[in-house]
Amino acid sequence: MSVKDVFAKRRAFSFEVFPPKTDKGMEKLCGEGGVLEDLYTMNPDYISCTYGAGGTNVGKNLEVLSKIAKDGKCTPVTHFTCIGNTKEGIKKQLSDYLANGIDHILALRGDLPFGWTGTGGDLHYATELVKFIRDEFGDKFTIAVAGSPEGHMQCRSLQSDISYLRQKQDNGADFIMTQLCWDMDQFKYWLDAIYDAGVTMPVDVGIMPVLDMGATINMALSRNGCVIPRDLAALISNHWIFPNPFAPNESEESIAKKKADFRKYGIEYTVKLIDEYRACGIDGIHLYALNKSDAVKEIAEIAHLVDVI
Repeated sequence: MSVKDVFAKRRAFSFEVFPPKTDKGMEKLCGEGGVLEDLYTMNPDYISCTYGAGGTNVGKNLEVLSKIAKDGKCTPVTHFTCIGNTKEGIKKQLSDYLANGIDHILALRGDLPFGWTGTGGDLHYATELVKFIRDEFGDKFTIAVAGSPEGHMQCRSLQSDISYLRQKQDNGADFIMTQLCWDMDQFKYWLDAIYDAGVTMPVDVGIMPVLDMGATINMALSRNGCVIPRDLAALISNHWIFPNPFAPNESEESIAKKKADFRKYGIEYTVKLIDEYRACGIDGIHLYALNKSDAVKEIAEIAHLVDVI
């Protein structure tokens, strides 16, 4: 079933994984009794797989998504970027995806590799990629695009960012997958603003579970430049590992207890966030599984995400 059809009927539920770099990682994710099989038990509508910075690890991306397609438990969705891609290369890669039963795509400009000033390819923006896919492949692909509730860090303003989101819709995009956002006041403002701009695409909210202090800080500051609200800052502060989470020198016992407590209260925080998002009337919840299933399974059960299927 197309994800568009799911949105037309009810709220969607899905996961994101990434392509492992090692054979051991691939076995853990895709092997018998692995993470994918555990995720299937929660009846997700789709599972997306990231593309890799600068288009790296593309082969593993296709391998993971082909596995999902062959298993037939949910829809596979590939991320795809403009980075380093020529138009001919894009046509070939997308044809390969179709040949492997993958017809859903998240069209992205992509994060520029360190030192790059442009994409290094024929296309420079996600708006161009969406139009190119539609022009070359018609309706063969269901196209998702990224939405940034706090505005993309490299865009000159939130209003400009929203105008580009509207352009993606006009160029043929089908639904939005949001970037990380913990600031609910900002999210509500953005949601009203995109509707005012004529954006009618379903909004699928991307959520990274709050499980590890270092990963939470890293994702907020080095990856997304997003706000850490007071309640999340308090959670981090109350379990701070000295001198900092990236270079701790406390006792192993103290560190282990703080990590366990942070994970426990972080799961509670994530469930509360999901409740707030659903109260906004969003169209889907997209959990970053981080190639593990235990935490997202716990979150999905507590938040009753599985019950909405």
